[in-house]
Amino acid sequence: MPQAQARAVLPVVLLGCGGVGRHLLRHIVSCRPLHANQGVAIRVVGVADSSSLLVADDVRASGLDDALLNDLCSAKSAGSPLSSLLARGHCQVFNKPEAMGKVIDAATMLGRTTGLVIVDCSATYDTVGVLKDAVDHGCCVVLANKKPLTCAYEDFKKLTSHFRQIRFESTVGAGLPVIASVTRIIASGDPVSRIVGSLSGTLGYVMSELEDGKKFSEVVKTAKALGYTEPDPRDDLSGMDVARKALILARLLGQQISMENINVESLYPSELGPEVMPTTDFLESGLAKLDETIEAKVKAASLRGNVLRYVCVIGNTGCQVGLQEVPKDSALGRLRGSDNVVEIYSRCYESSPLVIQGAGAGNDTTAAGVLADIIDLQDLFQTRA
Repeated sequence: MPQAQARAVLPVVLLGCGGVGRHLLRHIVSCRPLHANQGVAIRVVGVADSSSLLVADDVRASGLDDALLNDLCSAKSAGSPLSSLLARGHCQVFNKPEAMGKVIDAATMLGRTTGLVIVDCSATYDTVGVLKDAVDHGCCVVLANKKPLTCAYEDFKKLTSHFRQIRFESTVGAGLPVIASVTRIIASGDPVSRIVGSLSGTLGYVMSELEDGKKFSEVVKTAKALGYTEPDPRDDLSGMDVARKALILARLLGQQISMENINVESLYPSELGPEVMPTTDFLESGLAKLDETIEAKVKAASLRGNVLRYVCVIGNTGCQVGLQEVPKDSALGRLRGSDNVVEIYSRCYESSPLVIQGAGAGNDTTAAGVLADIIDLQDLFQTRA
């Protein structure tokens, strides 16, 4: 279906073309026939990385073509700059700090006319100002990046107060419908009393493997070899990624809290931290120092008929993140591999919680969740297209 026949045309500027961003661009291109049948067209008018912005010559009339988007993905995978694509024509490149100003220019131009979706697949706090300006100009925002929602509470409130214009499902459970489920329950007048979740695919894998009697150090190294962890596994073992997800959920429930208000249990002591010990030393010698302590906790839990899980618990009295014993036959206890699971308790779901489980990590899964969020905004563009 030609773009002119689409009932809804969604211009998009993508911030961040790392793993998730590149997968998103490939999904957009490969899903053209599907979206055309649905009367929807996504027009990518700009893509930014950490240093520059590639933008179509005329963002009001056209976007970056699919061949260019595919070449962009290949170039970024190979470590090439966006400027390497200038020879393709019909596009311009702006470097920082001018690049973010050009994003605002696009937001000003398109926000109240054709509309614009700013998609943040970066991993930085630096996009907060651009996102706040964008919603002020009437733009929509889709987030995979958790950091804009976990900095100052005022920024969270600013962004989410434009609830029709923002989607952030992928900040918590990749493609899992956690945010949608919580907001639907709240909208029904059913107060959510508690959320318990295993929201780290990495730590979910580690905890479930420990049940088989494996050493903590061996399991973490295997997880790293499988690509489940960050280059420095302490980024996962610190629990801060889970804490950010928990903070988003807590704020969604109306809690005006910050990261400082969350009790986060790290799986390594400060003397093994990145400020003290290089990554190689941690992997070669530091990890093994944790084996005895973790093994004792696993055995103690087993004697009580429980297993260990790294979870977040969000209740009326606050938010905690860390190791917790759970019954083996519970949804959390049955969890295996890198899946995520979330239990939502409310008046209607008090004795039998709403359980959401599935793949909660990975670039492909996260990008699919982001694309679904973009498509979910199509009704706001039908009268503009």
